Amino acid sequence: MSENRLQKAIVALKESGVRITPQRHAVLDYLMNSVIHPTADDIYKALEGKFPNMSVATVYNNLRVLRENGLVRELTYGDSSSRFEINLTDHYHIICESCGKIVDFHYPSLDEVESLAAKVTGFEVSHHRMEVYGTCEECKQQKGHKH
Repeated sequence: MSENRLQKAIVALKESGVRITPQRHAVLDYLMNSVIHPTADDIYKALEGKFPNMSVATVYNNLRVLRENGLVRELTYGDSSSRFEINLTDHYHIICESCGKIVDFHYPSLDEVESLAAKVTGFEVSHHRMEVYGTCEECKQQKGHKH
């Protein structure tokens, strides 16, 4: 399944006039197979063994190209590093306040919230984002072992 998505993404990039370099292919492949929401640094560290001459700037440039072509979503949370994901379907995130882990969860879309916000404020609403915060299983277990 992931290989099929990867090939479709590569075709879309080529059709947009984007060159598929080995590094760009590797960044895209890494994101498609990632269950975490990696930072650019996470991606760099995962790929540096395969591409020893690749810099963090190369990773950022590739992420920018992928984002501009609608293949990657950039997630920003406060002052921490941007995180990236390839899941562009409507979904929300739950974030561990201890370790920063981000997990996708699906919930019916909150389109009615956008409609109400537009109606009440007069804004033209472009999108919304919902985040839920808590403590993940691993961090809960670690806290339990400390006592």
